[in-house]
Amino acid sequence: MAAITAKMVADLRTQTGCGMMECKKALTEANGDFDEAVKVLREKGLAVAAKKADRIASEGVVDILVNENGTSAAMIEVNAETDFVAKNEKFLDFVKNILKTILATRPSSVEELLTKNYDAEMTVEAKLKDMIFTIGENMNIRRFVIVDGIVSTYIHGKGSTGVIINFETSDAVKNAAGFAEFAKNIALQVAAIPALYLNKESVPEKDVEEEKAIILAQLNNDPKNANKPANILEKMVVGKLGKFYERTCLLEQGYVKDDKMSVGQYVNQSAKELGGDIKVVSYTVYEKGEGLQKREDDFAAEIEKLVKG
Repeated sequence: MAAITAKMVADLRTQTGCGMMECKKALTEANGDFDEAVKVLREKGLAVAAKKADRIASEGVVDILVNENGTSAAMIEVNAETDFVAKNEKFLDFVKNILKTILATRPSSVEELLTKNYDAEMTVEAKLKDMIFTIGENMNIRRFVIVDGIVSTYIHGKGSTGVIINFETSDAVKNAAGFAEFAKNIALQVAAIPALYLNKESVPEKDVEEEKAIILAQLNNDPKNANKPANILEKMVVGKLGKFYERTCLLEQGYVKDDKMSVGQYVNQSAKELGGDIKVVSYTVYEKGEGLQKREDDFAAEIEKLVKG
């Protein structure tokens, strides 16, 4: 049996990030062979990851990376069980490196992303399971998106919300002083006030008809409208649809930095000032944990469990 030294344990811990006792056990099992001990830890990591797979992971982070020439941006949401882990530097570096993989390999789905090389030794899936074993929490790569073209990005609250805006404009406008600030303002708008649609034209017809029906029902229930003919009520419905568009469409919203104009008017004003045309093509927003079941911690039970060992 090979002698297991403190330096061997420390070196293994440095490379893998696993606990001292786990590293010592792995080296003992591998009879002092460093590479074999790394393999042992990774195999254990696969088993641990499988055990933790059903645990709720709704915390985590939303992060964004723009490529070097600024022509593509990738955004990802990676979940963990606790906010504490979401602030861990090793976890954040893991997320950033996945973004680099996404921009380099351009997978079409999370399933495909998991098969891509994270580094020279592991796939993304293997690294994910390794992270679960090392940190001790369930983790999940939930979703990602790649946006090409002229983009502006914004991360709010250290990863609670991420936004990517895609614009169409000329190179002269894109490179003009003031465009970057304008583009950032649109990203801030999306983060501040959620919008379901980009503009009126992108609202599905069925949603418009449903809103009309709701407005008409409200008008019919108002005694003041009892004697008004149907054509007048129809005109009133059309008039009130404006408020619906203001609530649900980005370009119809009031601009957060100047509520005297809409976002669309701000875009047109900025385009004129910058000497060209600007079109907001699309926007993507990720809210961390949106729609996921939340973990409810029973701290008393956790403490009791710790005390009992």
